[in-house]
Amino acid sequence: MITFNNIEFLWLLFLLIPLFYFLKSQKSDLESIFSKEVLKKIKLKNSSLSKRLRDILLIVAMAFTIIALARPQIDNGEIEVKSNFINIVTAIDMSKSMFANDIYPNRFEFAKKKFIDSLKFFKKSKISLIGFSSQTFLISPLTKDFHSLEFLTKNLKLEYLNLKGTNIMALLESANNLFIDSKKRTLLIFTDGSDKKDFSKEISYAKEHNIVLYIYAIGTDKGGVIKEKNGVLKDKNGDIVIVKRNDNIKKLAIDTGGAYMRYSLANSDIKLLADTIQNGYQNQKEENSTIRDREEIFYYPLSLAILLFFISLFSIPKSKKREEIR
Repeated sequence: MITFNNIEFLWLLFLLIPLFYFLKSQKSDLESIFSKEVLKKIKLKNSSLSKRLRDILLIVAMAFTIIALARPQIDNGEIEVKSNFINIVTAIDMSKSMFANDIYPNRFEFAKKKFIDSLKFFKKSKISLIGFSSQTFLISPLTKDFHSLEFLTKNLKLEYLNLKGTNIMALLESANNLFIDSKKRTLLIFTDGSDKKDFSKEISYAKEHNIVLYIYAIGTDKGGVIKEKNGVLKDKNGDIVIVKRNDNIKKLAIDTGGAYMRYSLANSDIKLLADTIQNGYQNQKEENSTIRDREEIFYYPLSLAILLFFISLFSIPKSKKREEIR
């Protein structure tokens, strides 16, 4: 059975009816002067298409174009498919401390690069991206369009934000809302660890909602300074603020059944973390889902439209021969 995905376009076909009527009633200037017998004798014979036939072909081409826009499909009914896509929510820390320069060019840009690198290792996955600090920002919902994710990440900037503090609990709550029917919920965080020492509340919430955390920790033991327009960030006493990585967040990952990894300049570290996440799903049963099997056939009317369009516009007349008037 043939169906149309954009059936509303078919209404445009009614606009072509007046064109056919106008074309049928229209006479050329010569037809209004000479009779058909005389016109037949004085007219130059050639094998090219007449003006009227060209106009008809153009209108038919327009009709096929409209049909193609309506996206005709062959409906083969419902079929069952097996899907084993992993839903992964990723989060990038956007707090003030991510401006620290102990990692070139800074922690935030390094986190963006590592996230982009991770996309090529997540096969059969749907990934969402959240930015967080004291608040959370949804950058992308769960998607398989990794090209768009990469574009959004590359254009993610902190220059015009002044976000202080890191609220991991708010992040967990936002991530939990993105998981719809997922039994196992995976959250991958790129962060320098925030400034908390006790994550017991966050661990309890994650266990209650079956969220497994994987943390990629960015920052050095020595720490770094945060550059500002007028120099570097200083505290109230005028002392330079040194921001170090907080390894206390490791407990949050381990206690929820996830993994904790410190940053590395090697390209293999993020692959190892991606493999660790995906290995946790190897024993998960595939889920059956029912979809409608539709085959697109819009290219048939579109091809006919293009063919008729070129025939009507670019048919080349052959040599003309004049008949004698008897």
